[in-house]
Amino acid sequence: MRAACLLATSLFLAISAAAEEPAVKVGAQIFADYTRSESTSAFNVSRAYINVNGSLNKFLSARVTPDVARESGEGTSLNGSLQFRLKFAYAQVHLDQWLTKGSWVRGGLIPLLWVDYEEQYYHYRFQGPVMVDREGYVGTADYGVAMRYAFPNDRAEVVGGVFNGEGFGHAETNDQKAAMLRVAVHPMKGLHFSAFYDNDNYAEGQPRNRAIGQVAFEHPRVTAAIDVLSARDRAVKARGYSIWATPKLSRSWELLLRRDTLEPDTSRDERKTRDIEGLAYWVPLQGGVSAAVMFDRDDTRGIGARVTNYGIKVMVSF
Repeated sequence: MRAACLLATSLFLAISAAAEEPAVKVGAQIFADYTRSESTSAFNVSRAYINVNGSLNKFLSARVTPDVARESGEGTSLNGSLQFRLKFAYAQVHLDQWLTKGSWVRGGLIPLLWVDYEEQYYHYRFQGPVMVDREGYVGTADYGVAMRYAFPNDRAEVVGGVFNGEGFGHAETNDQKAAMLRVAVHPMKGLHFSAFYDNDNYAEGQPRNRAIGQVAFEHPRVTAAIDVLSARDRAVKARGYSIWATPKLSRSWELLLRRDTLEPDTSRDERKTRDIEGLAYWVPLQGGVSAAVMFDRDDTRGIGARVTNYGIKVMVSF
């Protein structure tokens, strides 16, 4: 992973040197929290991103994002340590001159097609990932190539890509590739209909497929969405949904209300439910710096022991 990071950085610097009038921006995002439950009480830094974005010319840009996260693998001496790893490293060719504004092609270690899209509306990753990511059905990044076609006036988009399928934290293990497609339609301001499909295999004849449908609504006073998941892992079928809303109480104060319901195996009478309630204060934007503090309750029940966490979450981005 260290070699991959050095290679990506070297390529980025080499392309930047060859480009005319390049511009490079460096930023960071930090997620920290204090969480308490019946059995734990801990301060933590759950994520720290360093974002390096380069605009090489009007056709070509690049991004390199290292990620600092906690190692949680069992049976390793690094368990519990904060690890430095590569999250994104890709080049992007802008196709505005040949297709439509907002169209592009990306290649490298790139964001996958669903989570990055949903988080345009859901701004609370610092509280926890969206349901399909948190439950391990859809990841955030992988090695591959993707293309976006944006319809005029941003009325719709089609994004497709081919990826290894193992995620950014794992090397490719076989000859199977994941083909992903996302289609979104925006019929009126603030209303979004979206669908996502991931066709993959653990090995030949062993499917690993996911389908997601979403309806989202944005308004100056509230943003809300419902996601519906259908998944198949070999012979096991799962389904679930997530409903969330973020009502605005004032310019800076906002609520987070969310319920996730998951049946990990539809052949069994088992269901997991997660309820999240939070109150967040968003510091007004100043010079490209944003910050938020949230007080939240995160309750999971239905499969295994019930777990209720109370926390103070902090996000700083610059």
